[in-house]
Amino acid sequence: MTALARAIARPAPVAGFGDRSPLHGLERRRIGVVDLAAQSVAAVAPAAAATTVVLLVAGFAPGATVAAIVAAAILSLGVARTISQFARRFAATGALYTYTARGLGTRAGLAAGAAILTGYGAVAMFALLGGAYYATYLAAGLWPSIDRALVTALFVVGQGVLVALVLVRGIRISARAALVVESLSVALIVVLLVVLLVKIGPIDLTAIAGTGGAALDPTAFAAAAVIALTAFVGFESAATLSVESVSPLRNVPRAITGTVVFSGLLYVLAAVTQVAGFDALGADLAASASPVNELAEAYGLGGWGVVADLGIAASFLACAIGTTTALVRVLFALSRDGVLPAAVGRTHPRFGTPAAAVAAALPPITAVPVLVVAAGIDTRDAMHVTIGVGAAGYIVAYILVCVAAPVFLRRIGESTVGVTVVAGVSALALAAALVSFLVDDGSAGGTVVAIVAGLAVVSGALVAILRRRHGPGALGVYDEPVAAQVLGGVVSPRHPDHA
Repeated sequence: MTALARAIARPAPVAGFGDRSPLHGLERRRIGVVDLAAQSVAAVAPAAAATTVVLLVAGFAPGATVAAIVAAAILSLGVARTISQFARRFAATGALYTYTARGLGTRAGLAAGAAILTGYGAVAMFALLGGAYYATYLAAGLWPSIDRALVTALFVVGQGVLVALVLVRGIRISARAALVVESLSVALIVVLLVVLLVKIGPIDLTAIAGTGGAALDPTAFAAAAVIALTAFVGFESAATLSVESVSPLRNVPRAITGTVVFSGLLYVLAAVTQVAGFDALGADLAASASPVNELAEAYGLGGWGVVADLGIAASFLACAIGTTTALVRVLFALSRDGVLPAAVGRTHPRFGTPAAAVAAALPPITAVPVLVVAAGIDTRDAMHVTIGVGAAGYIVAYILVCVAAPVFLRRIGESTVGVTVVAGVSALALAAALVSFLVDDGSAGGTVVAIVAGLAVVSGALVAILRRRHGPGALGVYDEPVAAQVLGGVVSPRHPDHA
């Protein structure tokens, strides 16, 4: 018998391991890089964002719509690179919450958790409202006399139930369902955009570049860039599935960066098409109710407009699935850290999904949009508010993780100048853009500012209470090897994860 064979047959004992991971219960090592990419792409919902966020950006900076989207894409790449510094070193269901806690401690980690939950929750509501809006828009074309408010509310509830069923049934099913829906939606949108560009003909580059109008207000541009950034938020959500994925330290960073690049290319195509199309028509893009649909009608592609609306509605549903998938896993991680009740961290015994977190998250995510519709608030206005609140939550979490990354890397002796510069510039740019956005919203009435301020006060109070309970560095649970996975591994009775 060789020395290697003897070592394998009678390995030396290696102590210090638990008999189960701190994140036990999830269906581990089940999904590949395609499913991870599907998660991030679904959470971003590029087909829906390409047609709706462009309109919102144009409302803030009509002369610099394309430039604002390009700026948001560059900033998103910087954030993606920073997040990947954590993702390639350990697998954590809590993603940004866990990363920040590991880098900056309990207080900052809890703040990041509150921020990203706000982002995921608000964008999930935005997606349910968006899907219901476009579905109702299509239904009204067939039955003009329908009660739009009632139909919209029914569509919201129907989507919420479907999302819950898919999330409980299994991550592979939810990821594949989101992938199929979003792939078809993107294909439809891309074909329509390309055909429209051909129909539009020669493009006025000054209209695209925003150089032909009045001087641009920097505050308005920053606000537009924040809204454009909402078209990318969610790209990091693949990290919430790292524990359930194969080779997470390699595949998660690939999925995160690939999603940003793919989405950015689609958004630039969509923005150029819509800006050029409305410029050629002499119409106002910001005043449009459904830009792609109106362009399709104007250029003799009315039937394609209906198909595009179907694709957009489906993309919103995929976004709701992807965003809620990430949301419930952050809730699961918070429960395993002891921040939330232990019941929230329970998993389905058969499907290995965080079913208890799904049950906790879906009712409020569905109820708020229904109440908004029942109150008679315009769906588009509600979408504007929810995406604004969601953007604020995401950006705060991104800022915190960008600050945490250099600190974490320096602590483990792996800091580099490049990573520090990218993280620092990204954090400063995000902070400046967020302030500009909130100032701009405040001058326009301040609905988003008021909601964000209220959530900040509540979150701050909760963070202060929880900080005293958990101490300075007790949070940030992540996946760890267990004794059964290590040659000669021995369970330590004192290990915190020993059953």
